Amino acid sequence: MTTDKNTSSKLDFNLIFILFLLFVASCISIYSAQSTGQYGENFLLKQIVWYVIGGGIIATVINFDSDQLKKLSWYVYGLGLALLAFLIVAPDSIAPVINGAKSWFRAPGIGSLQPSEFVKVFLILALARTIVDHHEKTLDKTIQTDLWLLLKIGIVTGAPLLLVMQQPDLGTSLVLLAIMLGMVFISGITWKILVPIFGVGVSLISVIFYFVLWKPDLLEKYLGVKEYQFGRIYSWLDPYNYSSTTGYQLTKSLLAIGSGQTGGKGFGTREVYLPESHTDFIFSIVGEEFGFIGSSVLISLFFLLIYHITRVGMETKNSFYTYICVGVISMITFHVFQNIGMTIGVLPITGIPLPFISYGGSALMGNMLAISLIFSIRYHYKKYMFSE
Repeated sequence: MTTDKNTSSKLDFNLIFILFLLFVASCISIYSAQSTGQYGENFLLKQIVWYVIGGGIIATVINFDSDQLKKLSWYVYGLGLALLAFLIVAPDSIAPVINGAKSWFRAPGIGSLQPSEFVKVFLILALARTIVDHHEKTLDKTIQTDLWLLLKIGIVTGAPLLLVMQQPDLGTSLVLLAIMLGMVFISGITWKILVPIFGVGVSLISVIFYFVLWKPDLLEKYLGVKEYQFGRIYSWLDPYNYSSTTGYQLTKSLLAIGSGQTGGKGFGTREVYLPESHTDFIFSIVGEEFGFIGSSVLISLFFLLIYHITRVGMETKNSFYTYICVGVISMITFHVFQNIGMTIGVLPITGIPLPFISYGGSALMGNMLAISLIFSIRYHYKKYMFSE
């Protein structure tokens, strides 16, 4: 027996309020970024339009319940793979090479659309469906069944990952891996399997990092990798030695954030020139103009968003919904840590935007699509009498 609630009470107003605050923060940051005179476009107006479209996405997806999302999961996953595959073979008139990557479709009257931003969400649905179906069909859990589940998760993730790496797009590839890892951790696979695998993975990364730093000649000799291809790593570790080339953006970002000190220079008061600051380096704007306090407020908003999604995932009794929440949390958390980390020099620069803040239609719509799943979970959540 369930208690019925009207439509308004089913809406997640706490999530709406958090999104509104992020929207305000985005508008303020983008307005300041485009006021330098470097740009001739009104990015703020476009961002508002993308937010409105994102609201339409939420209003549409919120009507789909658990069963409908399950049925659609493989269809949208297949659509995402088809778009990524077509992107590779599409002519330059449809899919131009931008900054060395073929990651966007050029849509007349709309602009550029990046399908990989939507594939992230499609992957979350596909992995959630994979894990749920596996557990429903597997009554007796063994090492063999866990290995089989891990293999299925790897195959589902590997298909879009390989296609994205062909573009090439390192940032999105890392996000796909982060989503997979987050969902593997809560998939029920025994730690007897996960600990050795992750141990080998960490060791392999450490070995590669060692060769990149101290033995690049061996990589060039045996793998054909050129030393200049590791420029981002070198400029990350020693940005000021590469300040005129690959380290230029990072040194300017560090200068901007550092000069903001505690309280910032004030809205619209910018002294550090930072190219493309309205996209991947939007956090540098916040740091310079609003200082440590303003940056902390923005980070707190992300913490509230992640905390809220975590609560939604813990409250629902639907395992499919829970896996979706974990996937969305993994995606947003990795985006936030990587973006802010690269602007302050803690992590290498990978070109990952700050969710809901950076300018970009595809990225924003992809994030709104992910959040629309959370709205759907809350909208279709049923509270049972006598339940805890």
